[in-house]
Amino acid sequence: MNWTVVQRILGLLLMMFSLTMLPPILIAIIFDEQSWLPFVEGFGITLAAGLICWLPVHRSRRDLRLRDGFLVVAAFWTVLGTAGAAPLYFADAITLTWTDAVFESMSGLTTTGATILTGLDELPKSILYYRQQLQWLGGMGIIVLAVAVLPMLGVGGMQLYRAETPGPVKDTKLTPRITETAKALWYVYLAFTIACAASYMVAGMGWFDALCHAFSTVAIGGFSTHDMSIGYFDSTAINIVAIIFMFAAGINFSLHFFAWRYVSIRHYSQDPEFRAYALILVVLSLLVVAGLFYHQSYARPGDAIINGVFQAVSIATTTGFTTADYSAWPVFLPVALVFASFIGGCAGSTAGGIKVIRCLLIYKQGLREIVRLVHPSAEIPVKLGNKAVQFRVVDAVWGFFSVYIVVFVVLMLAMMATGLDQVTAFSAIAATLNNLGPGLGEVSSGFMTLSDKAKWVAVAGMLLGRLEIFTLLVLVTPTFWRH
Repeated sequence: MNWTVVQRILGLLLMMFSLTMLPPILIAIIFDEQSWLPFVEGFGITLAAGLICWLPVHRSRRDLRLRDGFLVVAAFWTVLGTAGAAPLYFADAITLTWTDAVFESMSGLTTTGATILTGLDELPKSILYYRQQLQWLGGMGIIVLAVAVLPMLGVGGMQLYRAETPGPVKDTKLTPRITETAKALWYVYLAFTIACAASYMVAGMGWFDALCHAFSTVAIGGFSTHDMSIGYFDSTAINIVAIIFMFAAGINFSLHFFAWRYVSIRHYSQDPEFRAYALILVVLSLLVVAGLFYHQSYARPGDAIINGVFQAVSIATTTGFTTADYSAWPVFLPVALVFASFIGGCAGSTAGGIKVIRCLLIYKQGLREIVRLVHPSAEIPVKLGNKAVQFRVVDAVWGFFSVYIVVFVVLMLAMMATGLDQVTAFSAIAATLNNLGPGLGEVSSGFMTLSDKAKWVAVAGMLLGRLEIFTLLVLVTPTFWRH
């Protein structure tokens, strides 16, 4: 293990992250608020911590290995959540314990969207902006941003990219150089954010709300500047804009990159994961709308359609925006939505969950085993489109799925051990491990009522979900630490 290299990178990343605490100061000045001091304090502490890490080892120039990359990613996200909590902890406008501040910061950076704050409409704009900015930075992954920047500082990035990027196939690059790949992803991400903010403004939002909600929509985060989330605006046009961009953000961003580079959308329909993703959302939306119609949950058919489709897309993509209290919807609909969040969005998107491609491979593997019962000697490959998937990838998917279930059960039992009922514990872990945000039971309106122990279990779930479990679990295996 190259400890000096890890320490040097961690210091550099902390110093870079400290700069993200400066824009909220500008927001405070624009709105003539006296809430800028906590961000100055957070900036100073984070910058100082980065310098303390970096200065003793700043001359180290060893190569970064894959093992080092896993440690950097896991350590940085843990440290990042702690550093990001500083402005929230110091703010006088909100009285948060250290546990609550870390919970809110980690929820933002992991794009979970679970919150312990209430009275959002009355909070200073600088704090509201900071929460949304945390989600935007975490959406594509700050590590991917660092991959584009760190080569200029003499640090390679492929190892970090492989440890951070979601999905079962991590070696596919959009461009020959990893730096250019990271830049390409961020160009697409930035373009989507600008387009989303502009669309929200056209639909009727003010510039501040449009910017903040664009951050959390493209990041599939779910934080809002209002307690009622998107439902605050009571606008069909805004709901439609949100549906479109939530759907787009749940697609593999490499497809968006190719659409931009080749000015063509043909490859979307050719991608098996996208087809499965679109089919799942269409079927789920129809199911939810039909359920609302059957139980006459809304007086006007148009309201049932727009709210049903909105919540189906929002929960299935793990965004977590709400236009209605879906936990109070009739019969099986709330549970069906939560189960949909386990699938999540496409690999290479900002969504959480197991990912569509993994679920698709599990489905195809199941079909293959059924065929083998009839033809036990047949060699039947698992295919995506016209390409056979390597057995190693299929094995990795099954391994991930198995570990995912085990981790979910362990975290759920830990939640129940803190005194929560089964429904609340189940939905709380589903909301955090899937990076969803809103849950059922006691956490349907937020996590503020949970004990500190339960909140730390939720924080562990957020980290495991954001880094897709293996990136953290690999650190506790003896194999990782053997020379």
